[in-house]
Amino acid sequence: MIHSNGRMYRTSEWRRVRGFSLIEVMIAVLVLGVGLLGFALLQTMSVRFTQSANQRTQATNLAYDMLDQIRANRLAVGQYVGNYTGAITGCTPNGTVGPGAFKGVWECRLGKALGGGSTANVAYDDGEVTVAITWGDERWNDANRDGAVSAAEGNKTFTTVTRL
Repeated sequence: MIHSNGRMYRTSEWRRVRGFSLIEVMIAVLVLGVGLLGFALLQTMSVRFTQSANQRTQATNLAYDMLDQIRANRLAVGQYVGNYTGAITGCTPNGTVGPGAFKGVWECRLGKALGGGSTANVAYDDGEVTVAITWGDERWNDANRDGAVSAAEGNKTFTTVTRL
């Protein structure tokens, strides 16, 4: 028998060169499926990392915003010290300027950037100011490996210390 490329094959050889077998096609589909699943997992992890990085960036910016405000008003540093809780309601500025008004505005920024459950602590000791911001990031830290991330396991804290 003569093939279209001009080469002669015996009938038994002709059956071997006719094309793909069903097994070959199934293996190719399996490899393609595994590759696509891997790509989907990679995309999911990329979204998780991006969201967590964004929250860390927001926490860093908020901490430096607080430190800049304290540096600008060093004589009133004691009025900035304390615990802050992120607020997502009642966030309308009243036009006054000072540590008390800044505290309310900063709590609104904290709540809008990192969620209503976020908290912060500002401490002052012997010329050093410490700002610690804690927020919930449930995507990570399954410490006890039970398959679920509790609030305590999911909390992230960013802390910065500076000398005035």
